Amino acid sequence: MKILFLTQVLPYPLDAGPKVRAYYVLRHLAQRHQITLVSFVRATDTPAAIHHLAQHCHAVKTVPMPRGKLRDGFFLLRSLVSGQPFLMERDWHRAMVTRLSEVITQDGPFDAVHADQLWMAPYARLVRELQMKPLQLVLDQHNAVFTIPERMAGAGRNPLKRALLTLEAQKLARYEVETCHHFDHVTWVTAEDYQAVATQANGHGAPPNDGIIPICGDVAESAPIARKATARRLTFVGGLHYPPNAQGICWFAEKIFPQILATVPDVVLTVIGKQPPAQLRALGIPTHNLDVVGFAETLDTYLAETAVFLVPLLAGGGMRVKIIDGWQWGMPIVSTTIGAEGIITKPGENILIADTPVAFADAVLSLLQSPRRAATLATNGRRWLEEQYDWRRVYQQWDTIYG
Repeated sequence: MKILFLTQVLPYPLDAGPKVRAYYVLRHLAQRHQITLVSFVRATDTPAAIHHLAQHCHAVKTVPMPRGKLRDGFFLLRSLVSGQPFLMERDWHRAMVTRLSEVITQDGPFDAVHADQLWMAPYARLVRELQMKPLQLVLDQHNAVFTIPERMAGAGRNPLKRALLTLEAQKLARYEVETCHHFDHVTWVTAEDYQAVATQANGHGAPPNDGIIPICGDVAESAPIARKATARRLTFVGGLHYPPNAQGICWFAEKIFPQILATVPDVVLTVIGKQPPAQLRALGIPTHNLDVVGFAETLDTYLAETAVFLVPLLAGGGMRVKIIDGWQWGMPIVSTTIGAEGIITKPGENILIADTPVAFADAVLSLLQSPRRAATLATNGRRWLEEQYDWRRVYQQWDTIYG
Protein backbone atom coordinates (compact mmCIF):
# COMPACT_ATOMS: atom_id res chain seq x y z
CA MET A 1 0.00 0.00 0.00
CA LYS A 2 0.98 3.64 -0.46
CA ILE A 3 0.55 5.28 2.95
CA LEU A 4 0.70 9.00 3.70
CA PHE A 5 1.99 9.23 7.29
CA LEU A 6 1.25 12.54 9.07
CA THR A 7 2.99 13.60 12.30
CA GLN A 8 2.84 16.71 14.46
CA VAL A 9 6.43 16.18 15.65
CA LEU A 10 9.32 14.85 13.58
CA PRO A 11 9.56 11.24 14.84
CA TYR A 12 13.33 11.24 15.36
CA PRO A 13 15.46 11.42 17.49
CA LEU A 14 13.60 9.42 20.12
CA ASP A 15 13.62 12.09 22.84
CA ALA A 16 9.85 12.30 23.50
CA GLY A 17 6.98 9.86 23.88
CA PRO A 18 5.06 10.83 20.72
CA LYS A 19 8.25 10.41 18.70
CA VAL A 20 8.88 6.93 20.07
CA ARG A 21 5.35 5.85 19.17
CA ALA A 22 5.36 7.27 15.65
CA TYR A 23 8.89 6.11 14.85
CA TYR A 24 8.38 2.43 15.59
CA VAL A 25 4.95 2.36 13.94
CA LEU A 26 6.56 3.90 10.86
CA ARG A 27 9.42 1.39 11.02
CA HIS A 28 6.96 -1.50 11.13
CA LEU A 29 4.76 -0.24 8.30
CA ALA A 30 7.78 0.57 6.11
CA GLN A 31 8.70 -3.12 6.06
CA ARG A 32 5.68 -3.88 3.88
CA HIS A 33 4.37 -0.58 2.52
CA GLN A 34 5.57 2.56 0.75
CA ILE A 35 5.58 5.41 3.26
CA THR A 36 5.52 9.12 2.49
CA LEU A 37 6.11 11.03 5.72
CA VAL A 38 4.82 14.59 6.07
CA SER A 39 5.73 16.18 9.39
CA PHE A 40 5.85 19.50 11.15
CA VAL A 41 9.38 20.45 12.22
CA ARG A 42 10.84 22.79 14.83
CA ALA A 43 14.05 24.82 14.78
CA THR A 44 15.79 22.07 16.79
CA ASP A 45 15.09 19.38 14.18
CA THR A 46 18.19 18.57 12.18
CA PRO A 47 18.97 17.49 8.61
CA ALA A 48 20.55 14.37 10.12
CA ALA A 49 17.23 13.40 11.72
CA ILE A 50 15.39 13.88 8.42
CA HIS A 51 18.05 11.85 6.62
CA HIS A 52 17.64 9.02 9.12
CA LEU A 53 13.88 8.92 8.55
CA ALA A 54 14.39 9.03 4.77
CA GLN A 55 16.14 5.65 5.01
CA HIS A 56 12.78 4.12 5.97
CA CYS A 57 10.50 6.21 3.74
CA HIS A 58 9.80 6.72 0.07
CA ALA A 59 9.86 10.46 0.78
CA VAL A 60 10.03 12.86 3.74
CA LYS A 61 8.36 16.26 3.49
CA THR A 62 8.47 18.88 6.24
CA VAL A 63 6.59 22.03 7.24
CA PRO A 64 7.94 24.51 9.84
CA MET A 65 5.81 24.73 13.00
CA PRO A 66 5.62 28.35 14.22
CA ARG A 67 5.32 28.85 17.96
CA GLY A 68 5.24 31.86 20.26
CA LYS A 69 3.34 33.42 23.15
CA LEU A 70 1.72 36.07 20.94
CA ARG A 71 0.50 33.39 18.54
CA ASP A 72 -0.83 31.34 21.44
CA GLY A 73 -2.69 34.39 22.76
CA PHE A 74 -4.25 35.01 19.35
CA PHE A 75 -5.41 31.42 18.98
CA LEU A 76 -6.71 31.34 22.55
CA LEU A 77 -8.95 34.32 21.75
CA ARG A 78 -9.94 32.70 18.47
CA SER A 79 -10.81 29.49 20.29
CA LEU A 80 -13.01 31.37 22.75
CA VAL A 81 -14.91 32.94 19.85
CA SER A 82 -15.12 29.90 17.56
CA GLY A 83 -15.89 27.27 20.19
CA GLN A 84 -13.16 25.03 18.74
CA PRO A 85 -10.41 23.64 21.00
CA PHE A 86 -7.40 25.92 21.39
CA LEU A 87 -5.00 23.08 20.58
CA MET A 88 -6.67 22.44 17.23
CA GLU A 89 -6.94 26.12 16.30
CA ARG A 90 -3.27 26.63 17.14
CA ASP A 91 -1.99 23.76 14.98
CA TRP A 92 -3.98 24.38 11.80
CA HIS A 93 -1.55 25.98 9.32
CA ARG A 94 -2.01 26.95 5.70
CA ALA A 95 1.57 25.89 4.96
CA MET A 96 0.67 22.31 5.82
CA VAL A 97 -2.43 22.51 3.61
CA THR A 98 -0.27 23.69 0.72
CA ARG A 99 2.33 20.99 1.32
CA LEU A 100 -0.26 18.22 1.39
CA SER A 101 -1.76 19.44 -1.87
CA GLU A 102 1.71 19.28 -3.43
CA VAL A 103 2.39 15.80 -2.04
CA ILE A 104 -0.88 14.40 -3.41
CA THR A 105 0.03 15.73 -6.85
CA GLN A 106 3.66 14.56 -6.77
CA ASP A 107 3.51 11.28 -4.82
CA GLY A 108 -0.15 10.24 -4.84
CA PRO A 109 -2.62 8.82 -5.15
CA PHE A 110 -2.47 7.16 -1.73
CA ASP A 111 -4.27 4.09 -0.44
CA ALA A 112 -4.37 5.29 3.16
CA VAL A 113 -3.60 8.25 5.40
CA HIS A 114 -2.16 7.55 8.85
CA ALA A 115 -2.85 10.46 11.22
CA ASP A 116 -0.50 10.26 14.18
CA GLN A 117 -2.36 11.87 17.12
CA LEU A 118 -5.49 13.99 17.14
CA TRP A 119 -3.61 17.09 15.92
CA MET A 120 -3.17 15.57 12.46
CA ALA A 121 -6.75 14.34 12.09
CA PRO A 122 -8.01 17.50 10.30
CA TYR A 123 -5.21 17.16 7.77
CA ALA A 124 -6.05 13.51 7.11
CA ARG A 125 -9.65 14.50 6.41
CA LEU A 126 -8.38 17.24 4.10
CA VAL A 127 -6.41 14.68 2.08
CA ARG A 128 -9.58 12.67 1.56
CA GLU A 129 -11.25 15.79 0.17
CA LEU A 130 -8.30 16.69 -2.09
CA GLN A 131 -7.58 13.25 -3.53
CA MET A 132 -9.90 12.01 -6.23
CA LYS A 133 -9.21 8.32 -5.59
CA PRO A 134 -10.89 6.85 -2.46
CA LEU A 135 -8.61 6.03 0.47
CA GLN A 136 -8.93 4.87 4.06
CA LEU A 137 -8.29 7.11 7.06
CA VAL A 138 -6.49 5.73 10.10
CA LEU A 139 -6.17 7.67 13.37
CA ASP A 140 -3.64 6.62 16.02
CA GLN A 141 -4.92 8.00 19.32
CA HIS A 142 -1.93 8.37 21.65
CA ASN A 143 -4.14 9.89 24.33
CA ALA A 144 -7.63 10.77 25.35
CA VAL A 145 -6.47 14.34 24.82
CA PHE A 146 -9.28 16.01 26.75
CA THR A 147 -8.17 14.32 29.98
CA ILE A 148 -4.87 16.26 29.99
CA PRO A 149 -6.34 19.78 30.52
CA GLU A 150 -9.07 18.22 32.67
CA ARG A 151 -6.53 16.77 35.10
CA MET A 152 -4.36 19.87 35.04
CA ALA A 153 -7.40 21.96 35.95
CA GLY A 154 -8.08 19.68 38.90
CA ALA A 155 -4.55 20.13 40.22
CA GLY A 156 -4.22 23.84 39.40
CA ARG A 157 -4.15 26.77 41.82
CA ASN A 158 -4.92 29.75 39.57
CA PRO A 159 -8.73 30.15 39.23
CA LEU A 160 -8.57 31.73 35.75
CA LYS A 161 -6.20 29.07 34.46
CA ARG A 162 -8.40 26.34 35.94
CA ALA A 163 -11.45 27.80 34.19
CA LEU A 164 -9.66 27.97 30.82
CA LEU A 165 -8.36 24.42 31.18
CA THR A 166 -11.81 23.13 32.11
CA LEU A 167 -13.32 24.84 29.07
CA GLU A 168 -10.60 23.41 26.82
CA ALA A 169 -11.24 19.92 28.19
CA GLN A 170 -14.95 20.23 27.42
CA LYS A 171 -14.27 21.39 23.86
CA LEU A 172 -11.72 18.64 23.27
CA ALA A 173 -14.06 15.94 24.61
CA ARG A 174 -16.71 16.86 22.05
CA TYR A 175 -14.13 17.27 19.29
CA GLU A 176 -12.49 13.89 19.91
CA VAL A 177 -15.75 11.96 19.76
CA GLU A 178 -16.84 13.71 16.57
CA THR A 179 -13.44 13.35 14.90
CA CYS A 180 -13.09 9.64 15.60
CA HIS A 181 -16.37 8.97 13.78
CA HIS A 182 -14.88 10.42 10.58
CA PHE A 183 -12.14 7.76 10.43
CA ASP A 184 -12.33 4.25 8.99
CA HIS A 185 -10.01 2.90 11.68
CA VAL A 186 -9.05 4.27 15.09
CA THR A 187 -6.41 2.62 17.26
CA TRP A 188 -5.80 3.40 20.92
CA VAL A 189 -2.67 3.27 23.03
CA THR A 190 -4.59 2.24 26.15
CA ALA A 191 -8.01 0.83 26.97
CA GLU A 192 -8.38 3.63 29.53
CA ASP A 193 -8.11 6.24 26.78
CA TYR A 194 -10.74 4.55 24.65
CA GLN A 195 -13.11 4.26 27.60
CA ALA A 196 -12.56 7.91 28.56
CA VAL A 197 -13.51 9.11 25.07
CA ALA A 198 -16.38 6.62 24.81
CA THR A 199 -17.94 8.02 27.98
CA GLN A 200 -18.11 11.43 26.27
CA ALA A 201 -20.20 10.13 23.36
CA ASN A 202 -23.47 11.11 25.10
CA GLY A 203 -25.74 9.06 22.88
CA HIS A 204 -23.83 9.78 19.65
CA GLY A 205 -22.38 6.28 19.50
CA ALA A 206 -19.11 4.97 20.86
CA PRO A 207 -16.05 5.92 18.80
CA PRO A 208 -14.44 3.23 16.61
CA ASN A 209 -12.02 0.88 18.33
CA ASP A 210 -9.79 -1.12 16.01
CA GLY A 211 -7.53 -2.34 18.77
CA ILE A 212 -5.38 -1.38 21.73
CA ILE A 213 -1.78 -1.13 20.51
CA PRO A 214 0.57 0.08 23.26
CA ILE A 215 3.71 2.17 22.91
CA CYS A 216 6.71 -0.13 22.74
CA GLY A 217 10.48 -0.01 23.01
CA ASP A 218 13.32 -1.59 21.07
CA VAL A 219 14.82 -4.44 23.05
CA ALA A 220 17.05 -5.80 20.29
CA GLU A 221 18.94 -2.54 19.70
CA SER A 222 19.47 -1.44 23.31
CA ALA A 223 21.24 -2.89 26.31
CA PRO A 224 20.50 -1.88 29.91
CA ILE A 225 22.73 0.81 31.40
CA ALA A 226 25.31 -0.41 33.92
CA ARG A 227 24.51 1.63 37.04
CA LYS A 228 27.24 2.48 39.54
CA ALA A 229 27.03 1.00 43.02
CA THR A 230 27.53 4.51 44.44
CA ALA A 231 24.68 6.02 42.39
CA ARG A 232 23.01 8.94 44.17
CA ARG A 233 20.96 10.62 41.47
CA LEU A 234 17.17 10.75 41.47
CA THR A 235 16.56 11.27 37.77
CA PHE A 236 13.62 12.73 35.88
CA VAL A 237 13.64 12.74 32.06
CA GLY A 238 11.03 14.51 29.95
CA GLY A 239 10.34 17.60 27.89
CA LEU A 240 9.46 20.29 30.42
CA HIS A 241 7.66 22.39 27.82
CA TYR A 242 4.90 19.80 28.27
CA PRO A 243 2.84 21.12 31.23
CA PRO A 244 2.18 17.75 32.96
CA ASN A 245 5.94 17.09 33.10
CA ALA A 246 6.71 20.52 34.57
CA GLN A 247 3.85 20.18 37.06
CA GLY A 248 4.96 16.71 38.15
CA ILE A 249 8.63 17.44 38.75
CA CYS A 250 7.81 20.69 40.60
CA TRP A 251 5.44 18.73 42.86
CA PHE A 252 8.21 16.23 43.59
CA ALA A 253 10.83 18.93 44.21
CA GLU A 254 8.60 20.93 46.55
CA LYS A 255 6.62 18.27 48.42
CA ILE A 256 8.75 15.11 48.35
CA PHE A 257 12.43 15.85 47.85
CA PRO A 258 12.91 17.68 51.20
CA GLN A 259 11.73 14.53 53.03
CA ILE A 260 14.33 12.46 51.16
CA LEU A 261 17.10 14.99 51.77
CA ALA A 262 16.45 14.88 55.50
CA THR A 263 17.41 11.17 55.50
CA VAL A 264 19.94 10.99 52.63
CA PRO A 265 21.68 14.39 52.49
CA ASP A 266 24.03 13.54 49.59
CA VAL A 267 21.28 12.66 47.09
CA VAL A 268 21.00 14.77 43.90
CA LEU A 269 17.74 15.58 42.11
CA THR A 270 18.58 15.49 38.40
CA VAL A 271 16.09 17.05 35.96
CA ILE A 272 16.72 16.43 32.26
CA GLY A 273 14.54 18.02 29.58
CA LYS A 274 14.27 21.20 27.57
CA GLN A 275 12.70 24.35 29.01
CA PRO A 276 12.97 23.52 32.73
CA PRO A 277 10.65 25.68 34.86
CA ALA A 278 12.28 28.52 36.79
CA GLN A 279 10.28 27.38 39.83
CA LEU A 280 12.72 24.50 40.36
CA ARG A 281 15.63 26.76 41.24
CA ALA A 282 13.40 29.06 43.30
CA LEU A 283 12.52 26.36 45.83
CA GLY A 284 15.68 26.85 47.88
CA ILE A 285 17.12 23.36 47.27
CA PRO A 286 20.91 23.47 47.92
CA THR A 287 22.80 23.78 44.65
CA HIS A 288 24.83 20.61 45.32
CA ASN A 289 21.56 18.66 45.65
CA LEU A 290 19.94 19.95 42.44
CA ASP A 291 21.17 19.40 38.89
CA VAL A 292 18.89 21.03 36.30
CA VAL A 293 20.47 19.77 33.11
CA GLY A 294 18.06 21.01 30.46
CA PHE A 295 18.17 19.18 27.14
CA ALA A 296 20.89 16.52 26.96
CA GLU A 297 22.15 14.93 23.74
CA THR A 298 23.11 11.74 25.56
CA LEU A 299 21.85 10.36 28.86
CA ASP A 300 24.23 7.48 29.58
CA THR A 301 26.41 9.35 32.11
CA TYR A 302 23.40 10.48 34.14
CA LEU A 303 21.67 7.10 33.95
CA ALA A 304 24.80 5.28 35.12
CA GLU A 305 24.68 7.42 38.28
CA THR A 306 20.92 7.03 38.79
CA ALA A 307 19.72 5.36 41.97
CA VAL A 308 15.99 5.91 41.26
CA PHE A 309 14.17 6.88 38.08
CA LEU A 310 11.23 9.22 38.80
CA VAL A 311 7.81 9.43 37.14
CA PRO A 312 5.92 11.78 39.55
CA LEU A 313 3.10 12.79 37.20
CA LEU A 314 -0.25 14.17 38.34
CA ALA A 315 -1.73 14.64 34.84
CA GLY A 316 -1.37 13.26 31.35
CA GLY A 317 -2.98 10.86 28.95
CA GLY A 318 -2.10 7.69 27.08
CA MET A 319 1.04 5.84 28.14
CA ARG A 320 4.04 7.46 29.74
CA VAL A 321 6.99 6.43 27.59
CA LYS A 322 9.22 7.34 30.54
CA ILE A 323 8.41 3.97 32.06
CA ILE A 324 9.05 2.08 28.83
CA ASP A 325 12.36 3.95 28.55
CA GLY A 326 13.20 3.35 32.21
CA TRP A 327 12.65 -0.39 31.85
CA GLN A 328 14.64 -0.43 28.63
CA TRP A 329 17.55 1.33 30.34
CA GLY A 330 17.36 -1.02 33.33
CA MET A 331 16.29 1.61 35.88
CA PRO A 332 14.45 1.08 39.20
CA ILE A 333 11.31 3.20 38.85
CA VAL A 334 9.01 4.99 41.29
CA SER A 335 5.84 6.39 39.71
CA THR A 336 2.45 7.77 40.59
CA THR A 337 -0.64 5.83 39.50
CA ILE A 338 -1.26 8.38 36.74
CA GLY A 339 2.37 8.11 35.66
CA ALA A 340 1.97 4.36 35.13
CA GLU A 341 -1.53 4.57 33.68
CA GLY A 342 -2.19 2.39 30.66
CA ILE A 343 0.84 0.19 31.30
CA ILE A 344 0.66 -3.37 32.57
CA THR A 345 2.82 -3.36 35.71
CA LYS A 346 3.56 -5.52 38.72
CA PRO A 347 3.87 -3.04 41.59
CA GLY A 348 6.50 -4.16 44.05
CA GLU A 349 8.13 -6.42 41.46
CA ASN A 350 9.04 -4.22 38.46
CA ILE A 351 7.98 -0.76 39.69
CA LEU A 352 6.93 1.05 42.88
CA ILE A 353 3.70 3.08 42.84
CA ALA A 354 2.98 5.94 45.27
CA ASP A 355 0.54 8.83 45.09
CA THR A 356 1.08 10.94 48.23
CA PRO A 357 4.23 12.89 49.12
CA VAL A 358 4.91 10.69 52.15
CA ALA A 359 4.37 7.42 50.28
CA PHE A 360 6.46 8.58 47.32
CA ALA A 361 9.32 9.66 49.58
CA ASP A 362 9.20 6.33 51.43
CA ALA A 363 9.33 4.41 48.14
CA VAL A 364 12.37 6.35 46.93
CA LEU A 365 14.12 5.96 50.28
CA SER A 366 13.49 2.21 50.27
CA LEU A 367 15.49 1.93 47.03
CA LEU A 368 18.23 4.32 48.13
CA GLN A 369 18.71 2.31 51.30
CA SER A 370 18.55 -1.08 49.59
CA PRO A 371 20.58 -1.16 46.34
CA ARG A 372 19.86 -4.89 46.08
CA ARG A 373 16.11 -4.26 45.99
CA ALA A 374 16.66 -1.51 43.43
CA ALA A 375 18.69 -3.88 41.23
CA THR A 376 15.98 -6.56 41.41
CA LEU A 377 13.30 -4.02 40.46
CA ALA A 378 15.40 -2.89 37.49
CA THR A 379 16.09 -6.43 36.27
CA ASN A 380 12.44 -7.38 36.51
CA GLY A 381 11.42 -4.24 34.62
CA ARG A 382 13.78 -4.99 31.74
CA ARG A 383 12.50 -8.55 31.53
CA TRP A 384 8.90 -7.32 31.57
CA LEU A 385 9.63 -4.95 28.69
CA GLU A 386 11.01 -7.85 26.65
CA GLU A 387 7.88 -9.88 27.31
CA GLN A 388 5.19 -7.21 26.90
CA TYR A 389 6.47 -4.14 25.03
CA ASP A 390 8.82 -5.12 22.20
CA TRP A 391 7.69 -3.30 19.02
CA ARG A 392 8.88 -6.04 16.68
CA ARG A 393 6.36 -8.43 18.16
CA VAL A 394 3.53 -6.19 19.37
CA TYR A 395 3.30 -4.00 16.26
CA GLN A 396 2.30 -6.94 14.09
CA GLN A 397 -1.18 -5.87 15.23
CA TRP A 398 -0.97 -3.07 12.66
CA ASP A 399 -1.17 -5.68 9.90
CA THR A 400 -4.84 -6.26 10.71
CA ILE A 401 -5.48 -2.66 9.61
CA TYR A 402 -2.92 -2.36 6.81
CA GLY A 403 -3.43 -5.81 5.32
